[in-house]
Amino acid sequence: MHEIELATHRTVELVDITETVRRVLTGTRHSSGLCTLFCPHTTAGLAINERADPAVAHDIASFFAELVPGGRTWTHAEGNAPAHVKAALVGNSVQILLKDGALALGTWQGVFFCEFDGPRQRKIWVQITSA
Repeated sequence: MHEIELATHRTVELVDITETVRRVLTGTRHSSGLCTLFCPHTTAGLAINERADPAVAHDIASFFAELVPGGRTWTHAEGNAPAHVKAALVGNSVQILLKDGALALGTWQGVFFCEFDGPRQRKIWVQITSA
C-alpha cells in the first residue's frame, strides 16, 4: 500500500491528484489490474470527473454549497456537519482499471480529492492489485 499526503488550502476545494497517482504507479510493476484509492477522512472524499476545464470543479463545489447549506440547524456539535454530509455524498473511494501500466481514464477524466473541511493535512491510501 502507498500513501499520498497533501495539504488543502480552502474550506471546500477539489484538488486534481491525477498526476500524483500516476507517479505512484511509476514505481510499480503492474501492467494490468486495479488501482484503489481510499480517503480515511470523514469530511473529505474522492471523485473522478473532468479535469480539462477547471470550471467543472468550481461548479461542483458551488453546487454542493447550495445542496448542503451551512446555515441550517445541524445537531453535530463540532460545527462541520455540512462537510460530513458532502463527504458521504461523494464517497470515500474510487477504483480505476490499469491498462499497460497506466490509469485507464477517459480522455477528460481526472481524479479529485474533495476537501469539505479544510484547510488540513490529508492523506490518501493507494492499493494496486494485479490482474
